[in-house]
Amino acid sequence: MTQPPDARPADTGVIHDIGYRGYTGPRLGRAHATRSLFVQSLRAAYGLGRSGRSKVLPMLLLGVVTVPAVIYVAVAVYMKRDELPVEYAGYLSDLGLVVSIFLASQAPVLLSRDLRHHTVPLYFSRPITRADYVRAKFAAMACAQLLLMAVPLLVLYTGALLAGMDFGHNTGQFLDGLAAAVLYALVPTSVALVIAAATPRRGFGVAAIMGYLVVSSTVAAVVVDMRGPSPGGSDAAQWTALISPDGLVESLVNEVFDLGSGFDRRHAPGAFGAAVFALVAVAMVAGSYRLLLRRYSRV
Repeated sequence: MTQPPDARPADTGVIHDIGYRGYTGPRLGRAHATRSLFVQSLRAAYGLGRSGRSKVLPMLLLGVVTVPAVIYVAVAVYMKRDELPVEYAGYLSDLGLVVSIFLASQAPVLLSRDLRHHTVPLYFSRPITRADYVRAKFAAMACAQLLLMAVPLLVLYTGALLAGMDFGHNTGQFLDGLAAAVLYALVPTSVALVIAAATPRRGFGVAAIMGYLVVSSTVAAVVVDMRGPSPGGSDAAQWTALISPDGLVESLVNEVFDLGSGFDRRHAPGAFGAAVFALVAVAMVAGSYRLLLRRYSRV
């Protein structure tokens, strides 16, 4: 008896045990994954774990900010000075352009590349959340900036102590410098990360971040210089620093630690101005963080 044309043979497939076993080890969870992402991102900011070409710019900038500190220490030792010829916190304001270049070049490395290569959804598959991703990237870039500024401060501090300079004075100055470094690491970084997260194109991110930081800082400085030493004029012009993350931090640091002199000194106008500048700095960081969370809630 022949089978009908549409009849099919019975399924005789079997499952073979070829020796694979399920994972029975510990599950490290979200905290470990977030911490690993932070470490990987911090390393990437300095080109570690990437190609040799990726290490050139961050390491070069680290050298650029450190060499002047070495020179200051050498000059102070050679001239047998009782203190360094530069304030710790004031030293950071002189590095504004270099720090901006580092931030503009490395912030897109941490965010834009993931968007361009469509790897962000892979992070969110499990176990980390979007908030974990933003938290890790934000902390990594801020720590990278802080490290860039802390190294020359440590060189100044170590050199001063080895030269026999006053311990109490230099320790206080060093702590002031670290406080200023934290502000520089948080405020400009938060704005730069928002810009970097807006585009998957690294080149566009670099240009946009650098353009905003440089143009806003230049405009604020020009306005202060144009008002000149007229009574009350310079203080009124100081409010323009609020449009610039770098200018805002520099003005706040100069006012709090009483740095700088002359009519072109950038500072928050008095105690009220310092309070306003501090509130704007907090709002800028918190607002940027919220914008990042909102950006990645739609990815």
